[in-house]
Amino acid sequence: QVQLVESGGALVQSGGSLRLSCKASLNFFSGYTMGWFRQAPGKQREMVATISPIEPTNYADSVKGRFTISRDNHKKEVYLQMNSLKPEDTAVYYCSARDVVKEYWGQGTQVTVSS
Repeated sequence: QVQLVESGGALVQSGGSLRLSCKASLNFFSGYTMGWFRQAPGKQREMVATISPIEPTNYADSVKGRFTISRDNHKKEVYLQMNSLKPEDTAVYYCSARDVVKEYWGQGTQVTVSS
């Protein structure tokens, strides 16, 4: 059974930093495009950042220059380093894993940025 388990969400002040982690129980982890998405109350889920085996990393315009996605294929983990956090970054952050036929999601971790 595939599991994606996020951790690292917390309450942080504006301007602070957090590092989210996602541990995946996936065979052939290195072949998956991993991503971080977020959903704020009353809003649709949106892409934050993705990291592919062959394509460049991709970021939402709203987080470029502040967030960095990375992965450790040996540990089967993906990370999201979030710096200069803003109140508008408040959301539940979800980890995703996608290949050509399948897509998996974690349960999410709450990030709250206070002003």
